[in-house]
Amino acid sequence: MKIAVLGDIHGNIEALKAVYKAAQAARVEKIYHLGDLGGYSPFVNEVVDFMLDHGIEGVQGNYDETVARDREHCGCKAEDPVQEEMANRSFAWTKEHASLKTKAFLGELPVKIAFTVQGRNVMLFHATPHKNNLYWYEDRSEDFYHEMAAKVDADILIYGHTHKPYRKDFGGKIFINAGSVGKPKDGDPRACVALIQITAKPVIVDFQRVPYDVEKAAQAIAVSGLPVYFAERLKEAK
Repeated sequence: MKIAVLGDIHGNIEALKAVYKAAQAARVEKIYHLGDLGGYSPFVNEVVDFMLDHGIEGVQGNYDETVARDREHCGCKAEDPVQEEMANRSFAWTKEHASLKTKAFLGELPVKIAFTVQGRNVMLFHATPHKNNLYWYEDRSEDFYHEMAAKVDADILIYGHTHKPYRKDFGGKIFINAGSVGKPKDGDPRACVALIQITAKPVIVDFQRVPYDVEKAAQAIAVSGLPVYFAERLKEAK
């Protein structure tokens, strides 16, 4: 079975359209998203409509849950006071502009999706199996990987949230961070889609980087009322 996994779209409809075309060209059998459909870019409603129109299933991210429930904070990590202020402004903007239909959709997303392929149990979630805003970077300790693996009955764990793609094989499990479609943070501004082929033996993961009109997406941010800060970060992939 070959699937495409879309991580952290964050309102970037241009990037979403590009990776969808790439997934179709790769002849995947199924497309999933990993949540965080809004925030930082202005097209949260359009992203939700795209998911509905194309029948793309997915899980609930921290941004989805907090927008849907009108929380006071998005649950995002800030590295400095400027980043904290920008995150708060983005969150307030997204809550104000997300439609009732969008909020209902975000609120109803499941926290996990599980299925079996070729005898392998696969589980998708946003950040970690038990908490949707905990950052699971590749350099986490072996103990952390053991702890996360023990929380679910899965051979292949697929998640996002950090916006940095990686695959790690450890303890008989396969850990895949799908990266980010709409807001990469690994220095490469191209959208990322994880193409995952699951067979009885090998599991092949291709983190395909897909060019899209970053300038158009940045301009949309600039004219939306969101801070221009996010347009600059989008182009820098930070």
